Amino acid sequence: MSDPYETTEAHLGRLLGRALNSFDLPDRLVERLGTALAHSSSLYTTHHSPATGVWRETHQHTYLLADGGSVSLWELVYRQAGDRAVRHELFASKAETCLAVARLFGEPPSEAALDPVLLPGDEEAGDDAGALSALFAAAAGARPHREYAVEESADHARRVLRRAENADRPGEEVAARLRSAYAHQITQSFGGRPCPSGGREAGFSLYEHAFVLLDGEEVSLWEVEHTATPDGRHMCEVYESEAAAREAMELRGRVR
Repeated sequence: MSDPYETTEAHLGRLLGRALNSFDLPDRLVERLGTALAHSSSLYTTHHSPATGVWRETHQHTYLLADGGSVSLWELVYRQAGDRAVRHELFASKAETCLAVARLFGEPPSEAALDPVLLPGDEEAGDDAGALSALFAAAAGARPHREYAVEESADHARRVLRRAENADRPGEEVAARLRSAYAHQITQSFGGRPCPSGGREAGFSLYEHAFVLLDGEEVSLWEVEHTATPDGRHMCEVYESEAAAREAMELRGRVR
């Protein structure tokens, strides 16, 4: 937690002092930062993996300079699997930060979305139920790493729950927990291909809305968007588990 009364000079000194790689920053950049008059810091992304103990955060530190310009430093704060030590590294750009994440955690050095999951080919698929089961199961195994964005996450959760039309949507207990969400990630787990439904095609998409709460807990909502309705209109349903969401997708595809 930063001190709101800390001077810009002290803040910069503390930042450079704890970074393992501060000597890698360009000399010209460090010289310019020496003229900083004011600063602002914000949490940019956060990533938690309780199963492995891996944890990291990205902070953006922006400085207003005496010449009227501004520069940003990107700080990667992390803890690796099996190591309780928290480490800090500084970078001059977001791109360099992505490369560091790739180096430290073995992830692709890109901010782009992951490649879409490959679905079965266009060969004839037996009956409707078999085709649905094969298509819905194809995306179940692949899960991207967690890269949370710190945004209006509690409001996002409220909007997701509000648009749910299914009677068995998450209740007030889940809604109350999500009011403390401070970061979230949206991942499309299935979509982009029509599925057979009742003799004609219907569109299905499945999204995971993953949230981080103030107590560090991770909670997901699973949103099904589909047109498997009697009049073909678009409908949203929300579930607490992926299994329940996929079961609903298969059911909606068979019965309309």
